[in-house]
Order: sequence, then C-alpha cells, then structure tokens
Amino acid sequence: MGVQALGFIETRSLTASIEASDVMTKTADVWVVGTEKIGSGLVNVVIQGDVDAVTAAVKAGEAVAKEIGEVYAVNVIPRPHDDIAKILPSI
Repeated sequence: MGVQALGFIETRSLTASIEASDVMTKTADVWVVGTEKIGSGLVNVVIQGDVDAVTAAVKAGEAVAKEIGEVYAVNVIPRPHDDIAKILPSI
C-alpha cells in the first residue's frame, strides 16, 4: 500500500460527511479512499496522504462537519500497516 497516513471522520449526517470530504481535499494534498455508511445515520470517510496533510485535512474536515451535523469520531493513523488496505472501504 505504501500509504504514509490514513485519516478518518465519522459523522451522523451524510451531508456533513460530504462537506467534510470537500473541505479535506481542498485543504491539503489528500484524496478520499472511500466512504462507508455504517447505519443509524453514521457515515465514515477515509482519506490518505502524508502525515501532515492528513492531520491538517482531518482538523479542517472536523471543524466544518461540526457546523453542519454531529461528528462521532476522528482519527489519524500514521504509517498504517499494509494489511489495513484489506479492510478499507473503496469508492
């Protein structure tokens, strides 16, 4: 996989997750790996890029998502193990 970092934002709103995705990709040099509708209105967005870019993008995405809906969880994983790719959502 060779990913330097993965970032996650989980919201309780599809609209908030879309807005967060837009802001994250405009804030830093990251791209969306995929999304996952979890249930009960929860939507998880996964991004990847270098550690600093993913960290900045997740912070920006979290801020905008909180304005629109509820942010359930955020996380950044620097240097994820290659096997993580097996469980990531795909677009």
